[in-house]
Amino acid sequence: MSTPRIRLPASARIGDTVEIRTLIDHPMETGLRRDERGQPIARNMLIRFEARANGEQVFAADLANGASANPTLTFNLRATGEMSIETVWIAESGARFTARGRLTLRS
Repeated sequence: MSTPRIRLPASARIGDTVEIRTLIDHPMETGLRRDERGQPIARNMLIRFEARANGEQVFAADLANGASANPTLTFNLRATGEMSIETVWIAESGARFTARGRLTLRS
């Protein structure tokens, strides 16, 4: 159900600023809606997003009820060399949804 994706340039030069885009398929239920039988739909919210480059945190955001279903985040990162990029979406339940990508250098 909650499938994260990451999109980044295939390559960059050292010093380039690159755009990282990430999206997750997630319903973001607030617990206020009801199903067709009138029963409350259980709350199911993402509460945090974290991004790491080579294991070091480079971006983080706390999410709130205003976040939409299937949220997307975009942030910029300066290329300092080849990088392993990892994004993690964290749910209230403690579940973690991870996507990984690799930024390589070009000459």
